[in-house]
Amino acid sequence: MNETRLPVADIATVGRHSAALLRANARPLTIVVVLHTLAAVAGLAGPLLLGGLVDAVAQGTTRERVDTVVLVFVLAVLAQTVLIRFAQRNAMVFGETVFADLREDFLATVTELPLSTVERSGTGDLVGRTTNDVDRIQHSVRFGVPRILVSTVTIVLTVAAAFVTAPLVAFAMLVGVPIFLVIGRWYLKRAAPAYQRESAAYATLNGTITESVEGTRTVDALSLGARRRERVRADLSEAFAAERRTLNLRTVLIPGMDSAFVIAPIAVLLWGAFLISNGSVTIGAVTTVVLYAMQLIGPVWELIFWLDEAQVAATSLARIIGVGLVARDREAGDRSPDDEHVVASEVRYAYRPGHDVLHGIDLDLVVGERLAVVGPSGAGKSTLGRMLAGIHPPTGGSVKVGGVPLVELPLEDLRRHVALVTQEHHVFVGTIAENLRLADVTADDAALLDALEAVDARGWVEDLPDGLLTEVGSGGHVLSPAQAQQVALARLVLLDPHTLVLDEATSLLDPRAARHLERSLNAVLTGRTVVAIAHRLHTAHDADRVAVVDGGRIAEIGSHDELVAAEGDYARLWHSWQQA
Repeated sequence: MNETRLPVADIATVGRHSAALLRANARPLTIVVVLHTLAAVAGLAGPLLLGGLVDAVAQGTTRERVDTVVLVFVLAVLAQTVLIRFAQRNAMVFGETVFADLREDFLATVTELPLSTVERSGTGDLVGRTTNDVDRIQHSVRFGVPRILVSTVTIVLTVAAAFVTAPLVAFAMLVGVPIFLVIGRWYLKRAAPAYQRESAAYATLNGTITESVEGTRTVDALSLGARRRERVRADLSEAFAAERRTLNLRTVLIPGMDSAFVIAPIAVLLWGAFLISNGSVTIGAVTTVVLYAMQLIGPVWELIFWLDEAQVAATSLARIIGVGLVARDREAGDRSPDDEHVVASEVRYAYRPGHDVLHGIDLDLVVGERLAVVGPSGAGKSTLGRMLAGIHPPTGGSVKVGGVPLVELPLEDLRRHVALVTQEHHVFVGTIAENLRLADVTADDAALLDALEAVDARGWVEDLPDGLLTEVGSGGHVLSPAQAQQVALARLVLLDPHTLVLDEATSLLDPRAARHLERSLNAVLTGRTVVAIAHRLHTAHDADRVAVVDGGRIAEIGSHDELVAAEGDYARLWHSWQQA
């Protein structure tokens, strides 16, 4: 399992990425820090004023002096309140901005991942990174980063003010520092591996549950329910053990850090009493430092809390950044195809090293022809289709269009030449029009309706309450599998590539509807090179040529009549299909 998981970034990479993200938002971050610094400075006035007032009262003072101190104190509190209000607002805006940048970068990275890598890594790992890990980071970015900065600034300024007020007394505030250092070092050494284990455990659990739900019919048909439940229980046990480990770390970190700073006011009070007794400091100075020590408890507690949360976020960030460390399977060049001629030469492909599923396939597609690819399940038909569409780079040989390898074309150019439509489909959240314009953002409503008409979908779309503006996807109007597939085919019409690879693209329609749809598509497909991978042999009957794939090789190729007359593998398939 480990060898198929997506990589996780190391600490240095996470640090560089975080620093770059903060540098890109340096100005709003500086404003947040400055505002909170000013608010912290205003907050330091209270203990200083109170300490001075204690000394003044001890020496004898006037009512006017007391009134002045109270007035200054009130003004300081008001100033701190106003500054905190604007500081928190700017901190929230800063957090949202940083998280938006991070989310957009992550989405761009995910959509550029090699599909072969996504398939090998499984559902759970990638879904875990795009859901759980993103959720953890967004909480820390929106709230944690500003609060850590605020707490740090407040602690530094408070300690500095204490030492400026009474250095001899302030040294007692540091009594808990050794405890802080020991516990912090102990925690940091163990936190990253523990939280990585926790994230990985939940990714595995997500994958197991998702696969079980999506494959419910298969699980039921093969009586695999007990085995799947046992797998879920095992994954839950690992997740529970990982959670327990991180909880144990927190039960040491939080009380230990808390005690290190809770004892500071007590130490200051006792040490200050001793210094007062020998006349080294005044009562007011000790009062001020004690109040500063007590003020530290809140920021220190908050800092400890967010540092723990930061460990969780750092682990999630390492997993998210790790997605970008996946080696790309293609390198775009600067050559342009000379024509629309697609040629596969000695194509080999292995999902795992040393286990080829395609074995040196040669295929020269005549421009404008329709080639049907047939063969038994597991023969390598879909893999060949992915090679011809440039989804996966061949592990041997090449697939070229106009003399240029498909893997050297930028993805946006590749899809203008060759496009793949499979039996899998996806409806995005939004209107039908927005779903269609994924293929061509410039298409007007007339073009969208023409594309729908080409795939026999215009009628039912126009019958919807809002037509093209009907909301579909999660929470919207539910499309049947057949309707969703028609939307996918309409996107293909709008994309307008010269070579199409249809991998059982009408398999979700009943045979009569699929036959009608394929006839409707004929006008759209005229003049294009079409590779149709199908299990319904009427598609092969209508094709210009038929390629029979068996065992990862092209066993036969020719026209329907030629292959039937040859009485080989295709003839047997044809006669068996007719009888069925």
